Amino acid sequence: MQIDQTKETIVTVANKLFSRFGFQKTSMDEIAKTARKAKGSLYYHFASKEDLFKEVIKREMISIQEQLIVIINNPELNAIGKLKSYLILRMELINKAANYHETLKEDFYLNYRFIDDVRKDADKWEIDNLRVILMQGMNEGYFDKNMNLEVLLEILIMILKGLEIPFFLQDKYSIYSTYFDDLIGILIKGLAK
Repeated sequence: MQIDQTKETIVTVANKLFSRFGFQKTSMDEIAKTARKAKGSLYYHFASKEDLFKEVIKREMISIQEQLIVIINNPELNAIGKLKSYLILRMELINKAANYHETLKEDFYLNYRFIDDVRKDADKWEIDNLRVILMQGMNEGYFDKNMNLEVLLEILIMILKGLEIPFFLQDKYSIYSTYFDDLIGILIKGLAK
């Protein structure tokens, strides 16, 4: 149990430091010092700073997914309600995901490709779960059954990813968040029969 507690302490401290100072400015020495653990403890659990950051991002994504799945599984919402709630909550959660923001930076992405598999897993999860909502909408008669669902899902992910840089890196989230209902309304009209 002590080993698991040590790992959790390291990840918790790393999360805070990476969030505050960014990946490049956070050292394993600083994480060890703040966690009050020997540097060897960090390397026992994580082969490198990259592996530790990857774990922090993975947990951040899992936390977001756990909150979004509640909407997807809500039997009281129709597909339109689910899609609206999902998209609004998704943007709120990603707005708070400081470590994920780090991966959106061009210099980070170009120099640190180790995060690719975490991002790909998150994209796959999102496509799979948006598919559930869109199929529900087709079955309920809200969305056009003749649309190419797989192409639509890829485009929807591109749109969501395209919004991330201006919203979160250029700090425009607070400016545009009040217009999300209108933007989502336009999207839903495009999906309608």
